[in-house]
Amino acid sequence: MGFKHLLLESIPFVAMVMVECLDVGMTTLSKAAMSRGMSHFVFVVYSNALASAILLPSSFIFSRKNRPPLSLSLLCKFFLLSLVGITVMQNCVFTGISYSSPTLGSAMSNLVPAFTFVLAVIFRMEKLDIRSTKSQMKILGTLVSISGALIVTLYKGASIGKSPNDSPENPSQSLLEQTNNWVIGGLFLATAGLSLAVWSISQAAILRGYPSELTIVAFYCLFGTIQCSILSLIVVRDPNAWTLGPDIELISIIYSAIFGSVVTFSVLTWCIHKKGPVFVALFKPVGIAIAALMGVAFLGDTLYVGSIIGAVIIVIGFYTVLWAQSKEENQKSNKVHKQLSPSSSQRRPLLESHLDEANILA
Repeated sequence: MGFKHLLLESIPFVAMVMVECLDVGMTTLSKAAMSRGMSHFVFVVYSNALASAILLPSSFIFSRKNRPPLSLSLLCKFFLLSLVGITVMQNCVFTGISYSSPTLGSAMSNLVPAFTFVLAVIFRMEKLDIRSTKSQMKILGTLVSISGALIVTLYKGASIGKSPNDSPENPSQSLLEQTNNWVIGGLFLATAGLSLAVWSISQAAILRGYPSELTIVAFYCLFGTIQCSILSLIVVRDPNAWTLGPDIELISIIYSAIFGSVVTFSVLTWCIHKKGPVFVALFKPVGIAIAALMGVAFLGDTLYVGSIIGAVIIVIGFYTVLWAQSKEENQKSNKVHKQLSPSSSQRRPLLESHLDEANILA
């Protein structure tokens, strides 16, 4: 019985580590495909189209009994959700990774809780009391995370594990070009993090009135495919860019659609239902280590001192915000528990009245 309970409790931990591995695997494969000339606009269109083909029939089969009716206003909300979460966010992610590396992408993704906290305060979804220690820790953690992201983006530092013989013939020109690409990639990834924060808050608001997760994700991918198709037809003028070879390009699209969208969204929804959003967010920094290892092993990326320093600072700020949030949630739950359970002073008169009734009956 104890072993079975331990096994059931460990499933969410294993599932979240698997999700982080799948997410980093998607960025690594997409980086490999784009390094061979594949357009990231075409990549986003094909991967979301395949995900829509899988999710739409599934939503009608599994959610037809408990799915609330759809309305025009609800479809408009799904359309705007796709605009922020796919058209802007995914294109910025893959553009940023094409300029930098999956390691930088995983490091910058830890800005999402800080952005979400700022937006939640602006839209009054989160209460902020400057005199409270927990609110002060949230603000401090947010500022630390943003500082770490600036270090990762603007400072590369010395390379780690690279031989001096591997230096190019014109090192100053190459260094300037790499630094510019790194900064551009960091800006795109920061924009993607802000878009993901807006998407999270918008999705939470939609889920309050329409609690069918599978239907939301299905229409989310469908509208995202339509939007990205229009954008790609405008930006990508070469018809040959839409032709896929049976190599890393096709593999990366299938992987992104199945594991990056269908499996990841399903596992995240299940883990949030079982353990809550704070538990899910705790595993985000794990992606930095996984991305660094996979980038070095499969893409030949070089680790830089600035990436390590900035990533550590981001993680410190990230866990500071999460610690303050968990303390606030515990305080709220304890307050609710005290309100629901009668105090000892309330229980004493009740006990005395029962004793008096017993004495009268006797």
